Amino acid sequence: MYTFRILEHKPDMLPLWPLLQQLNPNVTENYLNSVLDDMIAHGYTMITIWEGDTCVGLSGIWVSTKIYSGKYLEMDNVVIDHDYRSRGIGTLLTDYIIQYAREKGCATMMLDAYMENDKAHAFYERVGFVRRGYHFIKSLTGQ
Repeated sequence: MYTFRILEHKPDMLPLWPLLQQLNPNVTENYLNSVLDDMIAHGYTMITIWEGDTCVGLSGIWVSTKIYSGKYLEMDNVVIDHDYRSRGIGTLLTDYIIQYAREKGCATMMLDAYMENDKAHAFYERVGFVRRGYHFIKSLTGQ
């Protein structure tokens, strides 16, 4: 049996750093600690799925509004623990987040997925997401 938890506070999020690192190996615990305050101040929340005392998946979320989409929920850094993949947990988590977005009055959901993450692309298309465009980034720090 899986349960969901909505995390809004840094002390609840920090212990999940090893799970986040499965998607972003270069994210250190110190880095996460340094950015969470600003992220939370701008509306960042985590929705997590648990099997007993083990967090087996998570997604950061942001709720905001854009001209082209109206009010939207963005899924951010979605990761299912590698030992729990292909068990339907991603679908359970996504379904929960869709319901959460509806309760928040969102008209749209969106997310970014790394270009090389073909399995994620196929999953998101299976659960109803549509490829809509490209996400471009430009480093301003020279990295």
